[in-house]
Amino acid sequence: MQWGDLWAAFALYLVLEGLMPFLNPGGMKRTLLQLAQLEERTLRTVGLASMIAGALLLYFVRGAG
Repeated sequence: MQWGDLWAAFALYLVLEGLMPFLNPGGMKRTLLQLAQLEERTLRTVGLASMIAGALLLYFVRGAG
C-alpha cells in the first residue's frame, strides 16, 4: 500500500461522512439523539460488526493475495 492510497481513502471517508449532515441536517440530529440513548454494549456490537464488514470488504476489493 502506498501513502497516496491511505490519503485517498481518508478523503473519501470525509466526503461520505459529510453527506448526511449536508443533505438532511434535521434527520442527522434525530439519528444522533436516538444513538445517544442506546446502551454502550449495543453501540460496541454495531461498531465491531461495522469494522469486520469493512475489513472483509477491503480484503475482497483489494484482492485476496
